[in-house]
Amino acid sequence: MLFPDYRPRRLRQSKAFRRMVRETELSVNDLILPLFAVEGKDVKNPISSMPGHFQLSVDHIVQTAEEAHGLGIPAVILFGIPSDKDSLATQAYKKDGIVQKTISAIKERIPDLAVITDVCLCGYTDHGHCGIVNGQIIDNDATLDLLAKIAVSHAKAGADMVAPSDMMDGRVAEIRDGLDENNFSHIPIMAYSAKYCSAYYGPFRQAAESAPQFGDRRTYQMDPANAVEAIREATLDIEEGADIIMVKPALSYLDIIYRLREETDLPIAAYNVSGEFSMIKAAEQLGWMDGTAVMLETLTSIKRAGADMILTYFAIDAAKAIG
Repeated sequence: MLFPDYRPRRLRQSKAFRRMVRETELSVNDLILPLFAVEGKDVKNPISSMPGHFQLSVDHIVQTAEEAHGLGIPAVILFGIPSDKDSLATQAYKKDGIVQKTISAIKERIPDLAVITDVCLCGYTDHGHCGIVNGQIIDNDATLDLLAKIAVSHAKAGADMVAPSDMMDGRVAEIRDGLDENNFSHIPIMAYSAKYCSAYYGPFRQAAESAPQFGDRRTYQMDPANAVEAIREATLDIEEGADIIMVKPALSYLDIIYRLREETDLPIAAYNVSGEFSMIKAAEQLGWMDGTAVMLETLTSIKRAGADMILTYFAIDAAKAIG
């Protein structure tokens, strides 16, 4: 059909028509709120590069989780900041570790809120890398057992889902085996399958105090120039037992989300990361953009690309805007 017989503007003439033909609908059901847990009581440390976000002690995290749940947000994901770090991340799998205590507190107060936990070593190691270090080398295979121990400890504390973000080869299978052997076969795995070595993580590393103390993460996180490799990575994770695959970051990797959507019918998560959040917030504070409008457009674009769920620091703001 060609103009004048076909006029696309006919169906844009009213808000009602636009709603009726809208192809992508952003919902509060799509949102997952990241939270940063620290030791102590009544602790609320502002994260300067992430306006409106804080390192929170357990009591404050429970309050924030209650707010999120009240807005209809179905899940939170927890990142722990321990009081002590060492080369083997021993605080990561302690029964009374910061994440384990936070899981229990949230589930006791808000049992219907899904609690997802980040499974990685970087926030717990004194060197800041996501795996065991052997000299200057990240030892992939030596790391796997620790990752499984962390995941099992989270499940024992009451976590509803675990999310390995380390990008070690074979970690999904190791975690799946560990969970199954400890009677947690019902706990799903959200795998950070296509996690790129991105400059957009800067604010997060300040928030989680997880910057590497030497080198970088290019030997285990993906090269931003690669796309086909993401399909291989996701396929491996699916074959190893992942229930959900994730693309991180989201906004600069919408093409990866789309490619994976074409390849699999497994649920896809996308992480709208700290740098993406902070850029919009900074522009809003400078009066350069309508922050709410850009937030909603950004989240809609991620959903439109094929994501089923979005981890985002905008979760509470978006839930309020969506209504």
